[in-house]
Amino acid sequence: MKIAVMGAGALGGYFGGRLAAAGQEVTLIARGAHLAALRARGLKILSPRGNLHLPAIPATDDPGAVGPVDVIMFMVKNYDVESGARAIAPMLGPQTMVVTCQNGVSAHERLGAIIGARRVVPGVARIPAHVAEPGVIDHSAMWDRLTFGEADGRVTARVEGFRDAILAAGATAVLPDNILHDLWKKFISQATLASMTTLTRLDLGPLRANPDSRALFVAAMEETERVGRAVVHDLPGGLVQKEWEILDTLPDTMHASMLDDLNAGKRLEVDYLSGDVVRLGRKHGVPTPIHNVLWAALQPLKDGAPPRLANAD
Repeated sequence: MKIAVMGAGALGGYFGGRLAAAGQEVTLIARGAHLAALRARGLKILSPRGNLHLPAIPATDDPGAVGPVDVIMFMVKNYDVESGARAIAPMLGPQTMVVTCQNGVSAHERLGAIIGARRVVPGVARIPAHVAEPGVIDHSAMWDRLTFGEADGRVTARVEGFRDAILAAGATAVLPDNILHDLWKKFISQATLASMTTLTRLDLGPLRANPDSRALFVAAMEETERVGRAVVHDLPGGLVQKEWEILDTLPDTMHASMLDDLNAGKRLEVDYLSGDVVRLGRKHGVPTPIHNVLWAALQPLKDGAPPRLANAD
């Protein structure tokens, strides 16, 4: 299977590396210092599921040099979805499948509007990983699940084949009954976790331990669930409780990757997290006062934290 990873950061590097080590033909598409390190020293994965070093994995910043592939793992940031969709055009063959792995619930539709919805398979990644240094992926727990499926619920040969390839590589792949349900299950907690940890610059532990911030956290999740029910009418019940049970098991030091982006001076995905809660709430007539505050409060930071002003004398 010929696979391209568009946006080979932490998640793309992890899954791409596992697939390459298992014998799949994988090309990583990256940029900057990370690409330079991949070319010079290869890819390293540090993981409790087994460390890995691929000293000669193909890596480029030019999708045109790759040519048509069977699968594109589309792992760019949300704010790069449209530009990334145009960039992958040289890699699209007649049967190419593009699996999305962005945070939130809107990326697959935005991507499909540009490259054609039939090519797009929505996906949800649940894996704690980050780029520890250029060329090095730090995967910090045993779970590494990629859930994906056809938007219409069909189980097709293409999704089964890609699932089997991931499983053979020693990672976890799941074909759900309804991928839209899975997108919203994660989004209900993810949108709140991202905005609250980023806005407060705190890990989950203190937010979870304080009764007032805990109550706000739960209320924001409930708000997102109400929006989800307006968008996906058959969304299962009890999702806030189920997601909170997961959040309660996570380490106190857990926080969203959006906080890491803020601390690194990078752009934020807030418009596609709390911002999409607000946008979809307005579209479907569901009030979203909590996420409106979270989204609006983060707007001055969404293009990177501005420099601090010196204290006036």
